[in-house]
Amino acid sequence: MSEYKKVLVALDVCEDNNDIIARAARLAGDAASLRLLHMVEPIYYPENYMGGLSIDLQEKSIEFARQELHDAAKKYGIPDSNCHVNVGKASSGVHTFAKERDCDLVVIGSHGKHGLQLLLGSTATAILHGASCDVLAVRIVD
Repeated sequence: MSEYKKVLVALDVCEDNNDIIARAARLAGDAASLRLLHMVEPIYYPENYMGGLSIDLQEKSIEFARQELHDAAKKYGIPDSNCHVNVGKASSGVHTFAKERDCDLVVIGSHGKHGLQLLLGSTATAILHGASCDVLAVRIVD
């Protein structure tokens, strides 16, 4: 039986997330305790510059992310009600979401980097350092 009861999987929908979700599913033990989250970065354009285009791009990004999360969740038996797409900065959005839902583990993906980003990317590092619970970084192999 897992010590983790509420597991949040923070995903980038442009990645292959199977390894990340599979690892989280093994740790959670029960698909109902898994939540998937994608944060859509806000799109800001001056009002007189692009008109309604930024709103349309934002909505299309949200709909794309919802569909990607739905497809990923279906493979693992995760209910649609546990798939979330929020707008905001990734790190603070993940922190807020995890705290509001009393998550005890956040699972994120991390690419192997070189130089200064050898250990974790900037988003993964920000999530790790501001989290109020355990964080597992699953290495994504390119």
